[in-house]
Formats: sequence, structure tokens, C-alpha cells
Amino acid sequence: MLRKAKVSDVKEIHRLINLSSSKGEMLPRSLMDIYGSLRDFFVYLDDDEGPIVGLCAMHIFWENLAEIRSLYVVDEFRGRGIGTRLVEACISEAITLDLLRIFTLTYQDTFFSTMEFEEVDKSTLPEKIWSDCFKCPKYPDYCDEIAMIRLF
Repeated sequence: MLRKAKVSDVKEIHRLINLSSSKGEMLPRSLMDIYGSLRDFFVYLDDDEGPIVGLCAMHIFWENLAEIRSLYVVDEFRGRGIGTRLVEACISEAITLDLLRIFTLTYQDTFFSTMEFEEVDKSTLPEKIWSDCFKCPKYPDYCDEIAMIRLF
């Protein structure tokens, strides 16, 4: 079941993001950061009661720019279309808000290509997006994430 995240989900979102971070898939997030951005998140539950097996966020950066971030699906649930449904929910919300440029910084370029995202040079994205990157030990010289964008 796909739904918007609730306050009661924060600790599990935090655990899953930091599990993914320990694998080098995304940056870690603090509980405070997740509480502050909770409205950005969608979660996917194994059934109506849980547990959360996937999550994704759509963060607004500017009047015409949003980011898909923190996409994670629990290993044993991958390959079932959960990631696609989560990203589609974020894209739908962005379009509803008239955000017609959506980008992601990812290691999963093949996945995002299937969702009509195209690779772009990171330097084409506004400097404003790098606020989270300052927390990354790979910034700025060793960043190996791929910037991708989808226009509507």
C-alpha cells in the first residue's frame, strides 16, 4: 500500500535511510531532518498495517524545480515495481504543484532512465541543490552520483 508518510513513520524512515546510507546508497539523515521534511515522503507498506518496505521523497527547491530523493526499497522487496510506484507518486505530486523540472542525484541511472529521466551535467543544476552535498565526504571532488532530470 502506497501512502503519504505519517509522524509515526519517522523512526522507521530514519532507520531505513541510515541502513541504505551504510551501504553507500544515500546520505544519512537525522531524525530532526526527517521530521522537518516529513511532508516530502511517501512510504510503501507490505500490507495495510506495515511494515514499511519502501520510501521516497519529493523535495521542492524552487518555483520550477523539485528533487526525487531518499528512494529506498528493502532488498527482499526489490524488483516488484515498488520503486517505480514511489517515484511515480512523487512525480504526480510535483506536477500537481506545477513543478515541471524534476531531478535526482543517483547511482541508479538505468532505473531512472526507464522513467524518462535524462542524464545531465551536474553543473547545469542550480547551486541551491548542493546544500545536502556539503554533508557528504565525497563532496566536491569525488562525487560519483549521476545527475538526471525529467522535464514536463
